[in-house]
Amino acid sequence: MQEHLKNKIEANDRSISELLKDQKFYIDYFQREYRWGEVHMKTLVEDLTTTFLKSYKEGDAPEIVAQYQSYYLGPVVFSVNLETAKKSIIDGQQRITSITLLLIYLNNKQKDFPEEERVNISDLIFSVKHRQKSFNITDDNREDILKGLYEHGEYKLAEDEDETVANMLARYVDIESAFPDSITDIVLPYFIDWLISNVVIIETVAYSDENAYTIFETMNDRGLNLTSTEMLKGYVLSRIKDRKKRNEINDIWKEQVIALHNIDKSADLTFFQAWFRGKYAETIRTGKAGSEDKDFELIGSRFHNWFKDVHTKLFGLKTSEQFYEYFKNDFPHFVKYYIKAYKLKNEFNKRYPHLYYINQWGIAQSLQDPLLLASIKADDDEDNVLLKFDAMARYIETFTVRRSINYRKFSQASIKYTMFNLMKQVRNSGLDTLKEKLAKEIKEIPESWNNINDFRWHGQNGRFVKHFLSRISSFVDQAVGKDIHYPAYYHPQGKQFEIEHIWANKFEEHRDEFDQNEDFMQWRNSIGALILLPNGSNQSYNSDKYGDKLEHYLKENTYAQTLHPKFYEKNPNFLKSEVLSGVSFLPHSAFKKQDIISRLEVVEALCTKLWGIEYYHLN
Repeated sequence: MQEHLKNKIEANDRSISELLKDQKFYIDYFQREYRWGEVHMKTLVEDLTTTFLKSYKEGDAPEIVAQYQSYYLGPVVFSVNLETAKKSIIDGQQRITSITLLLIYLNNKQKDFPEEERVNISDLIFSVKHRQKSFNITDDNREDILKGLYEHGEYKLAEDEDETVANMLARYVDIESAFPDSITDIVLPYFIDWLISNVVIIETVAYSDENAYTIFETMNDRGLNLTSTEMLKGYVLSRIKDRKKRNEINDIWKEQVIALHNIDKSADLTFFQAWFRGKYAETIRTGKAGSEDKDFELIGSRFHNWFKDVHTKLFGLKTSEQFYEYFKNDFPHFVKYYIKAYKLKNEFNKRYPHLYYINQWGIAQSLQDPLLLASIKADDDEDNVLLKFDAMARYIETFTVRRSINYRKFSQASIKYTMFNLMKQVRNSGLDTLKEKLAKEIKEIPESWNNINDFRWHGQNGRFVKHFLSRISSFVDQAVGKDIHYPAYYHPQGKQFEIEHIWANKFEEHRDEFDQNEDFMQWRNSIGALILLPNGSNQSYNSDKYGDKLEHYLKENTYAQTLHPKFYEKNPNFLKSEVLSGVSFLPHSAFKKQDIISRLEVVEALCTKLWGIEYYHLN
């Protein structure tokens, strides 16, 4: 019987509930690391929530969810050991891990709901046997982080943490930032019901490792499905009648796709989506249930079909010669600068720094990249293009920082209409016009800097706090003539920087100002009570009293040094800095609640200068 089963292969469509409920999966040794990046997780969350919101209508009965549009997540392959019944993941552990993280996040969001309003999804995350709870994905390295996230919604990384664990924590934080505000507490149970019932996965099960690996290789090595890029190429070439010119465009196309693949294997797809959305999309689907996909969504799913339907109207391409000229000139131009933008996002450049900033703290790639390309024209020279990139990136960073300070999300779903309208506004703008429009948009951002007084570090916003403090610290450094830039704090080559609490976590030392530990912790985590210190220094000083720390701060970065009275005696460049004029820096021999309030005034003044619209008039 076992011999017969060893040759068997089963394939079935499964809902997430059917796939995960009371299951136990073992991760094969050759694919143990979880390597999904930010863009993968945010795209998944955006795709799932957008698909759900297409169908959801306020007032729907719970049972109506079964009729909502389904979503295909992809295939997974398992191998079942006939002797031990162990089920090993051969292909799909990245998706299963990501869905598990999403389920944990959703479970945490509904923890405070009345019991009758909660959707039971715990048995999709862990199972209980012999009164012992264990998570459905079995891997010793993951046990602690899954437990921490499930029970507390956070996890403290160790210094030498495993790559998988660090990625899992980062992706959990990405879920939180990408999850749209439009899925409110009232809507959440409907979304969870939809997720576990309407999201479809094709499960393939083999009963021998040999068959399982054959399936894995077939899926990954022999796929012959044409991509949207390849189908677009075929259509474009078919419209060029002259054989010599057709061959020329074919060669150009190959060269450009190779260049795109050199930065990322799917960059050809994201390039066309960004190019077509930024330059040509005229419509976007409304948020009403049942509404049809428009230009923006159609470009995201099947841009080759969309192009066939609109190239005459939106691109002005009718004749063979027009197709030839367009793909000979415009296509390579936009590929070149899409790649340039990618490199500037990953390699800091003093002249065009803002693309690097938004790579650390920006909006969804599906919005960010089209915005960058929207104003670019086919005859722009390089410096003009890069200055436009920097101007747009400056707006994006200002938008995200102001939203973050006010605890406002900027997931794709929550800002896509705002950003789509901006794309259309800035299309083909000259540099000066672009700057004028962006300065006007910044003035109209509803979130102000006033919430600085209420902004605090907490377990899940550490990445933003480090970005924010890195920007402020490098800004102050440069204002006094130091050639120190953001990467020196956020991504240094050597010793890393950590967030330093000026107050040690010792409530008993602050009872003169606080009756409750909770109140003390609120002030301790205030952005006005935080600085950046190199790892090691941070750990050495962390539990010291302020008076003992202060002498050490004098040896650190300028922003930390401004706490010490002696700094003001020995630094004439600081006192004379025009850039910092109006910022009421003060020395702090002691550090009480009132000192934090004074420091908050400094932070707000720095924000006004650092992210002010003067940038658009000075360059």
